[in-house]
Parts: sequence; structure tokens; C-alpha cells
Amino acid sequence: MIKILVSDPISEVGLKSLLDAEDIQVDIKTDLNPQELKSIIGEYQGLLVRSQTKVTKEIIEAGKHLLVIGRAGVGVDNIDIKAATEHGIAVINAPDGNTISACEHTLAMLLSMSRWIPQAHNDLTQKQWNRKKYVGVELNNKVLGIIGLGRIGLEVAKRAKAFNMILIGYDPFTTEEQAQKNGIQLKSLEEVLRQADFLTVHTPLTKETKYMIDDKQFSLMKKGIRIVNCARGGIIREEALIKALNEGIVEAAAIDVFEKEPPLDSPLLDHPKVITTPHLGASTKEAQLNVAIDVAKEVYHYLAGVPYKNAINMPSLPSDILNHLKPYIPLAEKLGTFISSVIMGGIQKVEIIYSGDIIEEEIDYLTRNILKGILRQHMGITEVNDVNADVMAKRRNIEVVEIRSNKTHGFTNLITVKLTTNIEEKSISGTLLNGYGPRFVNFNGSTIDVIPEGHLIITEHIDKPGIIGKFGTLLGNAGINIGTMQVGRNKVGGTAIGIFGVDKEVEDHILDELIKVENVSNTYYVEL
Repeated sequence: MIKILVSDPISEVGLKSLLDAEDIQVDIKTDLNPQELKSIIGEYQGLLVRSQTKVTKEIIEAGKHLLVIGRAGVGVDNIDIKAATEHGIAVINAPDGNTISACEHTLAMLLSMSRWIPQAHNDLTQKQWNRKKYVGVELNNKVLGIIGLGRIGLEVAKRAKAFNMILIGYDPFTTEEQAQKNGIQLKSLEEVLRQADFLTVHTPLTKETKYMIDDKQFSLMKKGIRIVNCARGGIIREEALIKALNEGIVEAAAIDVFEKEPPLDSPLLDHPKVITTPHLGASTKEAQLNVAIDVAKEVYHYLAGVPYKNAINMPSLPSDILNHLKPYIPLAEKLGTFISSVIMGGIQKVEIIYSGDIIEEEIDYLTRNILKGILRQHMGITEVNDVNADVMAKRRNIEVVEIRSNKTHGFTNLITVKLTTNIEEKSISGTLLNGYGPRFVNFNGSTIDVIPEGHLIITEHIDKPGIIGKFGTLLGNAGINIGTMQVGRNKVGGTAIGIFGVDKEVEDHILDELIKVENVSNTYYVEL
């Protein structure tokens, strides 16, 4: 008998597929403190949570029989994904069930903010009749900037069209054709910030999107802009938002999510031009039912050994095939992560060339892992997984080409990923060296030998004396130690690349200093 623990309030109607299964016992025990959960989790093969239960490394280690953790919702910030993966536990979420609810809440916040509804209501409950105080603005003919054109962003766009709003958007993975199909003018982030009367964000919180709206971005905006964030706390820097409100750059803000929750000491709660809700984007009866149905069904499929989707961290291949592919899986994802981090523009085509013995394997699965690495750089860990990576690529009209080749270029096996954007094309090749593990062996035609792990700085420059020395001096002055270094070139005095393995994270201002070195064209930072 398989035992599943439900430790947060989840709709029993949504759990029906599990409750009705003859071979599964479902125990619903909510409001457990961490010690209580830790003391009983060892009895269960499955754990279902929402956002309240914190599935820490300690809980996971205590779950000696855990096979799967299901999150009834999108975000998995409350689950230690790394620890779950290390212990062979699948983490499954429900990314589609709350799309409409999150979209509708965005529109509710947009309308409430434009007409000062919460503030006016509060005054009226205090017996104050302040009609002149609360003069709002119409949505009609206003420019709505949408940052992030995924499921929720596009649903918001559909509804905003009904208000006769002018739609502009930014998403590095959306093509002009896709945007136009949804009535959106695709623009750069800077153009969206400069032109929008209203701004709403719908991106996951990733390293790339954290504080993507900061002091610099606020300085580009029209005076009087109104801003909504129903996505994730931390996309907009809260201190910068307060400053922009006080300076009159931002006329009003509607915030559902916060960097720290609950945000009981946040100055946003007391600002007269801010309306707030306590992370209610997915808090509808329908959404809670939908995510419960989705996650229960997928957890059941996983435990039953049948095809499933929305796994954050685990493959869905039979164990015998998986064992053959295991050594290549981390290499594949890192190839995707690397190449998408060092290229500019919207991705149009991914070409993957498999060479050598590996062509006899299930390369489709490796392709999904490469795509996962590429797409997660921009969409976040909760949006893309092994199963849906190819679907996500198709949704964004990214052409994916697989090629099997007998030309190994001296290696037993070789995987080459070529990425084409509307601006440029770049490639990276990797292999497994017997006894040494994964290696990157060629970048854009230059031979290299790089262990794909840790913190990497990549430079593109002209092959001239003294440049590498200047890099070392700049990094040394910044307290950044170089652990490894690879330099490759296509010819003497031609274009060259440098890949520096360093001991800690590199901030943007360091890259800005490196690119100022004469004859340096680009600098990038990648964490693998």
C-alpha cells in the first residue's frame, strides 16, 4: 500500500483521483510543525503541499521512503529541489491551474488602482465623502506594457484589449509573429518602460529577472506610470519603487507579492498610493480546485509508472534506458544553459548535432534537457522541465533540429548545440572524457577544455597581447580569484575567447569594467 501525506489544506474534490485509488492510502494532516512533520514523513512515499509546508533538506532526509513531492500550485520556493533531486525524489507542480485566476487578479488590481477604489472605500467607511480627492484615469487608449508574455501575460493581453488598451510587450523568447497574433507590439525592455502608461510584470523570479525593475529602470519611465506586480516578489526592487512613488515617477502601484512574506513591516503597506493584497493571485475556489486536480493526477501517474508531466527535476524514462543516458544528462542541460547565457537576441533556431556512439541512445530525451537548459535561463525553474521543454519551444516558434552524425572530430561522443537568434549565431560542443567527466571542448570554432561547473566569466576579444593580463588585474582588484583559465582563438590576431573559472559570483559592474578593456567586444557570466 502506497501512503501519501497531505500536509496543507488541499481540496478533497481535487484529490479524488488519489482518494479513490485502491492501492493508495491518503492521510490528511495539516498544521504540522516542522518537528511533527519530520517525525512522521518516513512512513510516506508521497507528500502533497501548497505553500505553507516548508519541505526542507531535513524533512527530505527524514523521508526515507519518499518518491514524489507534489506542489498544488506553480511556485516551488518552499521545496528544497536540490535535496529532493539528490535523494531521487520527483518534484511535481501544477503550472496551468491558476492561470486565469492570476490573470483576473491582475485586471482587478489594474482597475482598482486606476480608480483608487480601495482608498475611496476606506474613506467612505470612515464616513468621509471625498469625490474630488479620488479622480482616476481611464484605461481606454492607454499603453499597457506587459513584461513576460507567457500564459498569464497573454491572458492579461486578451482582456486588456476589451478595454481598448494599446498593448506593448517584452519577452526575449517571444517572436514578432507570436506577439502580433495576440495584438501586442513586441519591443525591447527599455522601449516598454519608456512608452507604457500602465506596466504589469508576468515573469518567474530567476537570477535574470530579480530586480529587473530598479532605480535605473524607473528613471526611464513616463512620469505618472501605474505599476502592477502579481507575479513574484523581487522582480521589482521595493526600495526603488518607494523612491519612485515619492518622487512622482510612479503615480500608483498595485502589489500582490513581496520579497518577504508576510511583509508586515514593509513601507508599501502604509503608502497612500499603493494598494496591496496578501498574495491572492491564485486564491480562487476554481484555481485551488484545478491545481489540486492537476497535481493529484500527475502524482498518481508518477507512482503508477505511467507517463506524467510537470516534473521539476526528474526524468520520465524507464530505468534501464535512463541508466545509459545518466552521464549525458547534466552535460546536455549545461550546454543549453551556457549557450543561452552568451548570446543576444530572441531565439529562432536550436540545432543539436549528436556524433559518435551516442546516436544509438534516446537522444530525444537529451534534446529536451538541452532545451530545458536554454529556456530556464529566461523562464525559470518552475516553468520548464524535462517533459515540457519541447512543448515550450514550440509555443515560442523556436525551430529545433536534431542531427545524427558519424563525424566525431576525435571524440568517442560529441554533442554540439548551435543557437540562432535574430541577431547572431553561436555554438558550443561538449563530450564525456573517460575518467574525467564532462568537458566543453569547442566554443564558436575555438578549441577549449573547460569543466562545465561553477562560476564562469566568458570574454570575446581580439587576440592581442596584454588583454588577459588586464583581465587578471581587474578581477584581482575586485577580490575575485581565477581558479582556471582557457583562451581560444581562430587565428593569430583574430577573434578570441577567454573562459575564466572564478571562485565566487560576479556582479554586473565587474563585467562592465571588463568590457571597457580595449579590443574587448563582449563579456558574459554563467553559473553552472
